[in-house]
Amino acid sequence: MSAPSSTEVFGAVHLGYVVVESRKHNEWHRFGADAIGLHVDELDRETLRFRLDDHECRFLIQNGPREDLIAAGWQVDDHQTFDEILRRVADRGVPITEGSAEECALRGVERLWRFPGPKGIATEVFTTAWTTPSPLRMLNTAFVTGESGMGHLAITTVKPQQLRNYFNTVFDARITDFIDENINGLTLKIKFLRVNERHHSIAIANLRGVPIQPIRTTIQHMNIEVATLEDMLASFQRVKELGFHMAWSVGQHTNDRELSYYSVTPSGFELEVGWNPVRITPELESTWEPTTYKGISIWGHTPQGNAAATLMGQFQQSVRHFRSRETTVPELSEASR
Repeated sequence: MSAPSSTEVFGAVHLGYVVVESRKHNEWHRFGADAIGLHVDELDRETLRFRLDDHECRFLIQNGPREDLIAAGWQVDDHQTFDEILRRVADRGVPITEGSAEECALRGVERLWRFPGPKGIATEVFTTAWTTPSPLRMLNTAFVTGESGMGHLAITTVKPQQLRNYFNTVFDARITDFIDENINGLTLKIKFLRVNERHHSIAIANLRGVPIQPIRTTIQHMNIEVATLEDMLASFQRVKELGFHMAWSVGQHTNDRELSYYSVTPSGFELEVGWNPVRITPELESTWEPTTYKGISIWGHTPQGNAAATLMGQFQQSVRHFRSRETTVPELSEASR
C-alpha cells in the first residue's frame, strides 16, 4: 500500500445527485413536480430528471424494479482531490469503473468513476457537472446547494462503525454531533457526519444493542433544503392536498435546528424538505466540538397517519428475524490507518 497522502479531502466534496430506480414513473413525476415543487425534465417514458438549480440533474429517476436509491454522486472540487479519493480506494483493492458516456449524460456530468458503497449504494465521484441557462420551472423560489451540496442522506445500519469508517476513509468525514432517541424502550443512536459546511451530509442510525435492519430501502430518508420558510410550508400543504403520504409533520431538530417535514416518496424512502439549518462556517469549524442531544426534535415532527405504527411493525419484524445481512465494503470500512 502506498504511503498516506497529505491531501485533505474534507471540504472539497459535495453531494451532487442521486439515482433512484423505480417503475412508478407517473407517481414520481407528480410527487416531484406537483407536490414538492421541483423542476422536472421528462427525458423519455422511463426516465425523469429533477433540477433544483442550474445543474442539469440533481435527481435521476430511471426505470427498474428496485424502488430504491441506488447511487449517490459526489462532486469533487479539483483533480488533485479527485485523484486522492481514487488512490485511497484503489490502494485498498476496491474495484473502480468508469461510467459510460450514456450514464454520464443522464447524470449531467462530464465523466464519473464508480466504486461500491455501504448497503449497495454505489459511490460515484465526478468533478464537472453540466449546467444549463434554461429557466427553472418549479413551484419553489430556490433551493440551497452550492458549497453545501444538494442535501444529505440518512442511513439505518447494523454496522454503524463500519459506515462511519467508510466515509472517513473516502471523504475524511468529521463527526458533527450525536442524537439518542427513545423509541418504545429502544434507543436509536444517530451519528451525524459532515464533509463540507453542511451540518451533515450523512446521518448513520442504529438501534443500540439490537442488530436489526428496520427498513427495506437503502436509505431512511434524503434531505433537500429550500431557500425560504414559505417554500417549505407551501410544499408541505401541497403534499397533503395531493394525497401523498406524510410521515412526520413540520418540526425543528435539536442539533442542526432545521425546520422540516418528511413525506414518503413513491419508492418508499422518505424525503425531508427543510429550511435554515446550522452551517458550520470556517469560524465555527475551528472550534467545533461534537455534542450528544437527547431526542431528535425540539418540537413537532409528530408521526402522521400510521407512520409510527408502520415503523414499530418494521422493528418488530426485524427483531423476530434478529439479524439482517447488510452489504459493506470491508476494505474501506476498517479503522483508518
